[in-house]
Amino acid sequence: MEETGETAQEEIRHKGAKSSGDNVEDQSNNATGDVSSLSSGHGNDSRRSDGAEPRRNRLLLFNKVMEKSLQKFISDASFHRFAQSFHPFYKKNPQVTENIHKQFIEDLQRTIQDDINKLIEEGELQCKLDELNKLEEAAKNSQDPAWRPSGVPEQDLCSFVTPYYLKQKAYLGRELKKILQENAVLAQRVQAGREGIAQTEQRIATAVDEWKAPAQTAFAEFQALSSSLCPPATFDV
Repeated sequence: MEETGETAQEEIRHKGAKSSGDNVEDQSNNATGDVSSLSSGHGNDSRRSDGAEPRRNRLLLFNKVMEKSLQKFISDASFHRFAQSFHPFYKKNPQVTENIHKQFIEDLQRTIQDDINKLIEEGELQCKLDELNKLEEAAKNSQDPAWRPSGVPEQDLCSFVTPYYLKQKAYLGRELKKILQENAVLAQRVQAGREGIAQTEQRIATAVDEWKAPAQTAFAEFQALSSSLCPPATFDV
């Protein structure tokens, strides 16, 4: 039993050292690739005629940082540590333990990568980084000193919130002025409508009066004519 335990410990240390060596080699290769890319980038920049620095792709940089962090996190979850945590099970089934660790690493890496992609998509990281690029470009041409915290939270909050409230106050003032002007125009229209109705009523009353006078005259003439044609004495018995 002691020999079996020592053999298992030796296998764990051997595989752990191998995985650590592979991780170190991968990190060295990545570092070499980064240095090569930076060197080639500087070479390309030196060959530019205008000498302008290329615009940084913040999303690409974010993905690179997340990739490096994920690699470091996965390398920390080595088979050596996994086997030490489940040492009794590893002594009984070394191959099964190794397969479980491999599947665990694959699932863990896929889950973390899915969460990162969901964060980028739901948080609209591309739009936010583009806005950050615009702010950076605008700040280059600004001569005003950059804002720095004073160390007093109340003052910092007031300095940040007060311009916002002043802007909102100016906006509400403009909207109120616009509404008052619209109300004045509507009031003028209502007054004009009322005056039009009053004038129409006056014209109707005048037309009725003008119609009543001839009608009354005609009615009186009709009564006089009927009286002359049929005197009341004719019908006396």
